[in-house]
Amino acid sequence: MFEPARLRTLWELVEYRARASGDAPMFFDGDDGRTVTFKAVRDAAAGAAAGFRKWGIGAGTRVLWQLPTRIDTVVASLALARLGAVQTPVIHLHRAREVGFVLRESAAEFALVPGAWRGFDYAAMVRDAAGDHCDVRVVSVADGLPQGDPTTLPEAPAAADDATRWIYYTSGTTSAPKGVEHTDASLIAGGVGLATALGMTADDVGSIAFPYAHVAGPDYVIAMLVSGFPAVVLESFDADRAAAVYRRHGVTMAGGSTAFYQAFHDASRRRRAAAPGAGPLIPSLRLLSGGGAPLPPELYRAAGRELGCALVHGYGMTESPMIAMGTPYDADEQLAHTVGRPVAGARVRIVRADGSAAATGETGEVTVSGPMVFRRYTDPALNAGAFTADGAFRTGDLGHLRSDGHLVLTGRLKDIIIRKGENISAQEVEDLVHTHPAVAQAAVIGLPDRERGERVCAVVTLVAQRDGAAPPLTLADLTSHLRAAGLMTQKLPEQLEITDALPRGGPLDKVLKAVLRERYGQQPRDPRPHR
Repeated sequence: MFEPARLRTLWELVEYRARASGDAPMFFDGDDGRTVTFKAVRDAAAGAAAGFRKWGIGAGTRVLWQLPTRIDTVVASLALARLGAVQTPVIHLHRAREVGFVLRESAAEFALVPGAWRGFDYAAMVRDAAGDHCDVRVVSVADGLPQGDPTTLPEAPAAADDATRWIYYTSGTTSAPKGVEHTDASLIAGGVGLATALGMTADDVGSIAFPYAHVAGPDYVIAMLVSGFPAVVLESFDADRAAAVYRRHGVTMAGGSTAFYQAFHDASRRRRAAAPGAGPLIPSLRLLSGGGAPLPPELYRAAGRELGCALVHGYGMTESPMIAMGTPYDADEQLAHTVGRPVAGARVRIVRADGSAAATGETGEVTVSGPMVFRRYTDPALNAGAFTADGAFRTGDLGHLRSDGHLVLTGRLKDIIIRKGENISAQEVEDLVHTHPAVAQAAVIGLPDRERGERVCAVVTLVAQRDGAAPPLTLADLTSHLRAAGLMTQKLPEQLEITDALPRGGPLDKVLKAVLRERYGQQPRDPRPHR
């Protein structure tokens, strides 16, 4: 039997799904109400490809695009895939400094932008970022994608597993972003891993409310093409508005990251408070799914109870879009405390500092190999230390494999707090801080300390009470709670900071710990919480 997962180019997968499910919906536009079928998406992409070709874009042409999450953005990306262009998607949040670096390193020949969007002129910004250093043609597609006759197109480029077709840039906060080169085949392998784990069918309705320019964008669309399910597309995410649109379309799977879970949880509570007996926030919802940031077990339990659905979290990164994923068939304990098993095709190995294999349950660095792993970094200097001697990618994450095959992440190699020579996982402490009833959100960081090397600092936001006031929380209250939860004395926070909101950024709204370290690292140590 023919299997779409065996296809090696994205365009082959588009053609396959258009033949298999042509008149079935692929996208529901949450902003203008349009419904677009799989066949219509294929045809629109072919027409746009012919239009791009008239501009001079073809196989190997390097095209940067910085576009909002829209159906036309997906179509443009598929059109470039049809031509065999090398795509560099850039998150809309990036500005001249980051875009200028990406333009230069990726050697972009074209840049597709939305013109002026949300009061910001992207075309002017890209031109300014290019300056005299980059010979790039900046094109606004505000009025639509170019059109041409698909019959004039040459044959689609054949599969080439070693041909770079995508360059994604990591969003580092303290150093230059890294260019990550993917092939069509590596992105397809990631999408197949996601589709296999989630078990979605044509009867499901998914959602894309995160930036499509993130590597999760094609990962998700490939899962749609493999499984044949449609998705609602939203240009921007607001939990209350998204929930209303999802109710209208009967969305069965929503999510994106931990921040999305929290937002839906909070929206549901607001809705119940305003209209008791209103029913579930999204009655059709059976799955919340995502990744990109740690999932505190307490949020897993709270969101699942509140929304009445399974919460299935996973693990991936720009260099390998899917590494591990929970499934709807996993037990609550597995879903709350692990990121699932390695996805189909991924080989996960935990290694000690000396490179030897760690035992089951022993913490070490997570390495991954398999068809979803990227080819290389664009900067050759970064490749030597990125892989083990046997070719596996070194993720920089710490974790262990359990006897049931599930992967537990315990922190980053760079997110370890070293207190008096003792390695402390920030994530371990964070998970327990989240369980305090007064804590809404938490981040744990290490701060410079003359006596200890580093001290443990918990930065939290508090749960608002009915009168709008937050309950008091002291460092003594928090450490007493953590002791009762079994946290060893050496790992207890020595500093508590209470803030109105944690700084977040990037496409998946991650907590910016570098900002917190800068904010609180220069302050004299004071055991009293201060704002």
